[in-house]
Amino acid sequence: MNRMKKKCAVVLSGGGARGALHVGALRALLEAGVVPDILVGTSIGACNSAFIALNGINQQCLEKLTEVWRNAAVTEILPSNYLWLSVRMLFNRRVPDASNRMRDFMISNGLLPDLRFGDLDGVRLLLVAADLNHGVPIVFGDDPNESILQGVLASTALPPWVTPLARGDQLLMDGGVISNLPIQAAIDAGAEEIIALDLSESHAETENMQGFGPFFARVIHTVQKRQLALELDLAAARHVPICYIRLNPANSIPLWDFSHTEELMAQGYAITAPAIAGWLDERQPAWHPRRLAKRAQAWAQKLRLPAQAG
Repeated sequence: MNRMKKKCAVVLSGGGARGALHVGALRALLEAGVVPDILVGTSIGACNSAFIALNGINQQCLEKLTEVWRNAAVTEILPSNYLWLSVRMLFNRRVPDASNRMRDFMISNGLLPDLRFGDLDGVRLLLVAADLNHGVPIVFGDDPNESILQGVLASTALPPWVTPLARGDQLLMDGGVISNLPIQAAIDAGAEEIIALDLSESHAETENMQGFGPFFARVIHTVQKRQLALELDLAAARHVPICYIRLNPANSIPLWDFSHTEELMAQGYAITAPAIAGWLDERQPAWHPRRLAKRAQAWAQKLRLPAQAG
């Protein structure tokens, strides 16, 4: 049962292997009765959004998605030697391209090449990529004849692992470059309420910056933080309520390290369940029984009196 009265969008950010957090978060949303009208994703969020849109927003779909992530944990989708790959790219040397590996993995899990956005039933799917030639976001899904697989591949084309994709006069790469949590795409699609699941880590703010890896992580984090602030400001200006949930893992998890899938799924659920429950309660009118009960409990605690059951 959909508890959202307005047109609701769930927005899933990029974050590589941390996308397992989305799985637990989506389970918490489903248990809370949230069935979105729109799914918007960037990068790994595009992968998760596409799978959910294709298989339906239900418990069975989440069980399948859980198995997909367990399979990803034992498959080296993104090689861990990213520094070596980056150096070779800087010196214009040939590097292994993981795009075929990713494409094969997606097809094996049901994302077939002939599937089009117009084939989807019940939920609108939007996937965000970045066009390097024009410096703008590209949203796949507005055209019902576009390939869902091509949209996912464009949204996940992240160097040094995957070379940007050429499409006409566009050069498309991972959407996280330009909109890691694509709130604006949801607003432009007509969302009246948005639940935004952000995989950005707070660890990047305090990490020791010695070495290229930590320095690069801090740069990316700074850019994404600025992007997020602008998109949240846009939502406020358009009077679109947002339930922003930061799925910050207990420990820093590299983009390519899929070995923490089980613990991340559990953490995603643990973070989201109370957050969405609180937000849904706030969306209820002041006279709603659940809000009245919470208010009574709060007063009882202040007065140090036992709250009555029910």
